[in-house]
Amino acid sequence: MSEAKPYACIRIVPIFNHLKDDMMDKIGQKARHRHLKKGEYLYQAGDSDDSLYVVNKGTIRVTRMAANGKEQLVRMLYPGDFTGEWTIFDQASEHEEYAEAIRETNVCIISRDDMNEILEEHPTITRFLLKEVANRLMQSERQAMTLSTENVLSRLVYFIEQNTDPELGTQQIVKLPMARKDIAAYLGTTPETVSRKFKELEEAGLILQLPRREIEVLDLDGLLMMSDR
Repeated sequence: MSEAKPYACIRIVPIFNHLKDDMMDKIGQKARHRHLKKGEYLYQAGDSDDSLYVVNKGTIRVTRMAANGKEQLVRMLYPGDFTGEWTIFDQASEHEEYAEAIRETNVCIISRDDMNEILEEHPTITRFLLKEVANRLMQSERQAMTLSTENVLSRLVYFIEQNTDPELGTQQIVKLPMARKDIAAYLGTTPETVSRKFKELEEAGLILQLPRREIEVLDLDGLLMMSDR
């Protein structure tokens, strides 16, 4: 299997793709490439690290072990997404999560030293990095708020709401960011329960389930009221 050029992944990452082409190519020359088979780990909890990882092709599933010993889905990484950004700022970095390829995946790797050199030359990248860190903190807070309720239906409704576009109003088509089994792991429940709750919302006339991980929200206001029951 031929390896993808590192340049390709640099060009699809928001923290880099605002730069000029020659600079993106220069960053790409610093990147190493790694191919992961399905089920192979990019890193595991306890691993020491000093690198930024960029997904070029495939999907990475990031999980952590909850206090009760159950696996908790943190996020999914798709082409253009990255992880390990905190290692750039922390000299003694150790992973607290597991990053597993759920299909054949290509990853570009940039070391801390190379990233610091890049940041010195292009400090605007720092702003994009900090924005991503802030987004992930907000996502973690939302997930904690969602899991704080024992009502699985409420958790699902909050999850759907987080993936809606406020500008599109009360009726819109929503592309779910992950498969049902991963939604279940993210919400701390089972795939069977998630499917049952989706069916309840559909039977209530609030959503319409569509192919390709899409749902049509028919009444967002009614959906949010449903979570209060």
